[in-house]
Amino acid sequence: MKISNKFTLSRIIFAPILFIIYNLPSWLKFENGTFPAAACASALIPLLAVVELTDYFDGHYARKLGEVSDFGKMFDPFADVFLHLSMFTCFVFSGYMPVVCYILILYREFSQNFLRMVAAKQGTAIAARKGGKVKTVFYVASCFLVLLQNFLLLTGLSEIYGIQMNVLLHIGKMFFVACTVLAYTSFIDYLKNFGSLLKKSV
Repeated sequence: MKISNKFTLSRIIFAPILFIIYNLPSWLKFENGTFPAAACASALIPLLAVVELTDYFDGHYARKLGEVSDFGKMFDPFADVFLHLSMFTCFVFSGYMPVVCYILILYREFSQNFLRMVAAKQGTAIAARKGGKVKTVFYVASCFLVLLQNFLLLTGLSEIYGIQMNVLLHIGKMFFVACTVLAYTSFIDYLKNFGSLLKKSV
């Protein structure tokens, strides 16, 4: 396997690991402020940061080593979606993410994946466009914002320092609304540029 694709694959491997670590406190009934709960919350932010960095390294090494390929162009956004939908699933069940935003984003990502499959069948690999990259930046920012809230809550710091968690919660939900808007804005851009491939397949 090419080095660049190994970096991409790591995001898929770590997605369920992050999912498990995030949910361990609720599954095992750890109380807020206890060491096990704080340990899980503390591990998530740096771990996600490392995983997100692989999104830079796969593109960097693909260009540096001449490993740019149609497979990589499709594998990279697939890994991004796999990772972020795993995190969003955690957030929607723990009340940080509005259900409506989650469902709409889920519909968008499945539709985008279908468009990529149709294009691939016709010999066209749809790489991430600028709008898709901006959307991904907001996905990442939203993930870190929620993990920050989760950290403050599970470590007990929010109670110790009297932090208004409701304010952070509302800011987080506004980020998810922005994610949803950007997701559909970028999808419309993809349809404008590659929608003709769908017409040819019908």
